[in-house]
Amino acid sequence: MKKMNIWILLGLVAVIAFLIFLFVPRENVPPPNTRVVLEHTFRTYIAPSCFQEADATNFLEESTLQQAEELDYPPHSDCTIDAFEGNTESRFTSILKEFGVIEKETEDW
Repeated sequence: MKKMNIWILLGLVAVIAFLIFLFVPRENVPPPNTRVVLEHTFRTYIAPSCFQEADATNFLEESTLQQAEELDYPPHSDCTIDAFEGNTESRFTSILKEFGVIEKETEDW
């Protein structure tokens, strides 16, 4: 009987720890492999959702956010800055966004 109580207590501790893990806020930033468009003429990068309004030249390349940062390219516009701005949310909220239950703030990452 005493072993059963220990297992129940350990199970409750594990469930509480898991719930804390899910609901503690954390800082989210775009991953390094996030898709961007490099605008080599202006030496900037553009978020895909901002491309239509970017007034880009023809010297373009599809790449990743990591490569744009390695080239020291700044964001092309405020739209791109807003698209890649980090946020603070719980893992539970992130999971709901990935499954489409909650709408994402940006389509780019």
